[in-house]
Amino acid sequence: SRKIDTSLPEYYRWTQWIFLRLYEKDLAYLANVPVNWCPALGTVLSNEEVKDGKYVETEDPVERRLMHQWMLKITVYAERLLEDLDLLDWPDGLKEMQRHWIGKSEGADIIFDIKDSDNTFTVFTTRPDTLFGATYCVLAPEHPLVSEITHPDAASAVNAYVTEAVNKSDLQRTDLATEKTGVFTGAYAINPCNNAPIPIWVADYVLMTYGTGAIMAVPGHDERDHEFASAFGISIVEVIKGGEKPIEEVPFVGDGVCVNSDFLNGLRVAEAKEKMIAWLECEGRGTRQVQYRLRDWLFSRQRYWGEPFPLAHLEDGTIVQLPDEELPVELPPIDAYKPTEDGKPPLARADEEWLKVRLPDGRIATRETNIMPQWAGSCWYYLRFLDAHNTEAPFDTALEQYWMPVDLYMGGAEHAVLHLLYARFWHKVLYDSGLVSTQEPFQGLVNQGTILAESYQKMSKSRFNVINPDDVIDRYGADAIRLYLLFIGPVTASTPWQDAGVEGVYRFLQRVWRLVIDEDSGELSEKLTDAAGTTESELWRELHKTIKQVTEDTESIDKMNTAISQMMIFVNTATQTKTLPKETLKIFLHLLAPYAPHIAQELWHRLSEAGFIAHEQWPTHDEAVLTSATVTIIAQVNGKLRNRLQLPADATNKEIEEAALADERVQRFIEGKPIRKVIVVPNRNLINIVV
Repeated sequence: SRKIDTSLPEYYRWTQWIFLRLYEKDLAYLANVPVNWCPALGTVLSNEEVKDGKYVETEDPVERRLMHQWMLKITVYAERLLEDLDLLDWPDGLKEMQRHWIGKSEGADIIFDIKDSDNTFTVFTTRPDTLFGATYCVLAPEHPLVSEITHPDAASAVNAYVTEAVNKSDLQRTDLATEKTGVFTGAYAINPCNNAPIPIWVADYVLMTYGTGAIMAVPGHDERDHEFASAFGISIVEVIKGGEKPIEEVPFVGDGVCVNSDFLNGLRVAEAKEKMIAWLECEGRGTRQVQYRLRDWLFSRQRYWGEPFPLAHLEDGTIVQLPDEELPVELPPIDAYKPTEDGKPPLARADEEWLKVRLPDGRIATRETNIMPQWAGSCWYYLRFLDAHNTEAPFDTALEQYWMPVDLYMGGAEHAVLHLLYARFWHKVLYDSGLVSTQEPFQGLVNQGTILAESYQKMSKSRFNVINPDDVIDRYGADAIRLYLLFIGPVTASTPWQDAGVEGVYRFLQRVWRLVIDEDSGELSEKLTDAAGTTESELWRELHKTIKQVTEDTESIDKMNTAISQMMIFVNTATQTKTLPKETLKIFLHLLAPYAPHIAQELWHRLSEAGFIAHEQWPTHDEAVLTSATVTIIAQVNGKLRNRLQLPADATNKEIEEAALADERVQRFIEGKPIRKVIVVPNRNLINIVV
């Protein structure tokens, strides 16, 4: 009844509707940006979808191009996305991944004049205290000033370098292990604090998409700058004292005292930062600034399968949004699922009847032919799940207020800077629009572990070590594989698959079956009685202990394996009793049902109960039963069970030992033998006599 499909028009109608709310809030815009273009797929990919110059899904090569693309202003929400991580019950590691991706940096924007020119450029730095140590500047290859300031003698080398650099991915360009490359433009900047001319270089380790696309380089106190300066013979100046080795050999990046820095001399780093920012603002040469590594979200793709944008273009370049009542804009039939010969997206192959749209005022516009990325539909699916068949709205407000936020999201860490970040962004926009009642979509989150092959390798078709669940189900049943996956360890742990483990769980389910059904006759077991559960006091106490532990362990998510262990203990106890009250077994089946639903439901019916056991009230334990006056103590001799003793619950170790040694059945096995050791384990209600 809650089934949703993000690819159906009745779903993506509301994805388009939500996009229009973003567009109305000026959070969507067109820009000419460098993008990751995949020639094999004929489409643009986001930075998160590219690794080592390849598309992560298909490993097709990816190159950099300038293209007109739709962008979403996720950067507007950068600070809130960062701060609100503290509100979430997520693993610390995953939170840190998002913090790193958002990448908040506090520092200053500093204006540099260019020698013999009216041009200036701005750099962002987190270390304004080191400005006196800036001995060169670097512009990104895409920086608009590169072609304008380059000296004619350097133009050929600069142009060749820029052409090569723009085809590299951001990851390739910023990889710390990559040898630094660059070329001198022939131009000089003026250091604003001492008026010294310093050379301007072009280097691909500076990105146009981060900060301002320009940096001041302080090789004495930055490892990357030091490596570059050493490679190209650029001067290195010490402005922070505190390193153990000469600054020409190793940069000093720690805290220390300013030197060679005029009015900053003698100050430590933190104080020097504040004083330099104040000086820059006073002199009109810079301002305090906060920057983020996070970039606006590239939100368009050049393929067929995806949500069409509910937008159209007029001949004069004006963009118009389509009315809500015309949604959904459905995908049109086309002759081929590939770009046109002149490189336009596949939707440009549609006929004029789809491409051209008449606006209410009579003007004719052309539909947007890019489509949204696969992330669009998944940004809000959890909200549609609350109200899957609503035709008047994406979801009912009352249902959203009742259910949200999501209590537990279970997924892999690979979603940290993709789906999870995108969904948080959309949710905050919806919150600001008054459409949802919570600031965050997913309150709790667990990263599940991986089931490994028996060799502890990751399962892979290429290694021929994949376990086919259908084969396991055919042999042991669905309940057995379900129970085994929960039993082999905490949900968050990565654990190797073991066939013997499935066999063990299968035998446990067989023992459960035999509690109710006689193995020979197939009828109800003769041990079953209609007597009250309390008639088997030891079993009744074990049941309430099981209710308590299964309830607590199930709710804690990461202890389901110990919940199953306790159910196994209960079944062992039940197997050894003389009678089995039906009342006790029915309550136990409630506990088993979420873990092994099919066998629990079948036995529920065999015990003459109607309806679904899943719809019954969950049992609660009675603390008074757990703290009863007596407990059963297992008495062992050399590790073998010899009797069960009923003793006061508050019996001391000495009293337990005295009772066991005096017990008639125990005495048969120790008579005439020296006692070497007596081990009392109170929390397991066990005593072992070693002779």
